[in-house]
Amino acid sequence: MRKGLILVIVLAVALVFMGVAMAVPPGKTVEYKDGAIGKVIFDGKTHSAAGNKCSDCHPKLFQMKKGAAKITMKDINAGKSCGACHNGEKAFAAKECMKCHKK
Repeated sequence: MRKGLILVIVLAVALVFMGVAMAVPPGKTVEYKDGAIGKVIFDGKTHSAAGNKCSDCHPKLFQMKKGAAKITMKDINAGKSCGACHNGEKAFAAKECMKCHKK
């Protein structure tokens, strides 16, 4: 019984760590199809390789609920959502359209 409890605690801690360590789990992407100049594919591997964690953006910039908020270029250019980092200082500027938008 005690070994089982220890195993459950270790697994819980590991799952929490994995969730915090990666923006989107390896091999998983989030696709936004409504882009006026093409879809945007968010790749968690790219963001985690740059040293980002889920908690850097969630929930302060993005809710963890699919479809919780519409991301617009107006908001990004105002420093909201993706624009909080993609401002040309912390990460490439959002004005480099084709780095995110794919046809």
